[in-house]
Amino acid sequence: MTLAELIPSLRTSIDRLPAPEIWPCTTRLTPTGDLSVGGVALAGLAGRFGTPTYVVDEAQVRANCRAYRRALPDVEIAYAGKAFLTRAMVGWIAEEGLSLDVCSAGELAVAMAAGFPAERVILHGNVKSPDDLKAAMQAGVGRVVVDSLDEIGQLGALATAQPVLIRVTPGVDGHTHAAIATGVEDQKFGFSLASGAAEEAVRRVLVEPGLRLVGLHCHIGSQVGRVADFELAARRMVGLLDRVRGEHGIALPQLNLGGGHVVPYLAGEPDFDLSGFADRVRGAVNYECARRGLPAPRLTVEPGRSLVARAGITLYRVVTVKHGTSRTFVAVDGGMSDNARPALYGAKYAVRLVGRGSQVPDAPVTVVGRHCEAGDVIAENVPLPGDIHAGDLLAVPCTGAYHHSLASNYNMVGRPPVVAVRDGAPRLLVRGETAQDLLARDVGV
Repeated sequence: MTLAELIPSLRTSIDRLPAPEIWPCTTRLTPTGDLSVGGVALAGLAGRFGTPTYVVDEAQVRANCRAYRRALPDVEIAYAGKAFLTRAMVGWIAEEGLSLDVCSAGELAVAMAAGFPAERVILHGNVKSPDDLKAAMQAGVGRVVVDSLDEIGQLGALATAQPVLIRVTPGVDGHTHAAIATGVEDQKFGFSLASGAAEEAVRRVLVEPGLRLVGLHCHIGSQVGRVADFELAARRMVGLLDRVRGEHGIALPQLNLGGGHVVPYLAGEPDFDLSGFADRVRGAVNYECARRGLPAPRLTVEPGRSLVARAGITLYRVVTVKHGTSRTFVAVDGGMSDNARPALYGAKYAVRLVGRGSQVPDAPVTVVGRHCEAGDVIAENVPLPGDIHAGDLLAVPCTGAYHHSLASNYNMVGRPPVVAVRDGAPRLLVRGETAQDLLARDVGV
């Protein structure tokens, strides 16, 4: 079963909406042509908070967390905070019983400010600065995933009995975009399994008195849809666990298999087979351990995008409509500063007119942003009513992951607010940036 099928309300709440699998589970289509999410009309949100605005459906986030816990009841679910992190989000995952994966002192600061239990925090990152490591030691994070020999020595000099995992590059191709493929050889993440670097890392950690090796970690990429790829990585990781036992006489108790589970962004794209993943990966680990006489490790998975992407919607206001020689350009008041993914990865999005109905047939348009780049394109060749005009409100679904996180101030544009919706009430999580915010950092005169 897919993640959507594991959330029963998702199939019944938005039957009248095209491509319901990419909209939050509380989305409703109103008789006037508007959409509401979490019981709040999107047009009303735009009027109150302005545009662009990120909208996050708390119910969808919680439903996704619960779906993972139902599918993997004996597995630790650690949310990959790089996808979307605010103090409110930290509170939601804490209440849902998840652990948290952070990649910097800044992300850790958000977790600590929200009161998240430090023992449930995992510090990641292929480059952890001295400040990152010091912050982790001061907070008392539960585990650190080490990613280089230099880092092992640096962490060892700071730590006392710090539990660590070693990030391994298992040589598995996740069949995803090259920029987000992290399990293949000859790239910046982890220690190579094929070259023997991972086994050398084990040796280095074991001679550091300040470190306590508790397990292994791998992550094969993002937007990975084939369960077979995760299964292959799991089998290879158990093989390394066996070699560690053979050389050092220890059976490591933890195995973290990362995340990167695919999310559909357009109608008809496949969702992740979460129940198939649960059955096949756990089965592979248990089988490989049994045939080697190894005790089965406690498993951890790290979903990020798959917990928050569908929970997010971005609202834009149309500023101009321009008819080119072969295309119609609908320009909005945001763009690559609030959604860098089309420029980075060629990501595709759906777009919908909200706030009013239209009887005019749809026509293909290119929705573009306000920034000084020809590549500032939000969506190409998407259908919108032929009477689309300045002042109209557009909604882009599936923008909960890596939008707020990757947002920038390009052209000195302030980053949008983040508004959560639940049970008919909006709640401002992150206020929009102002010109005064930008100037406050510019201290040179």
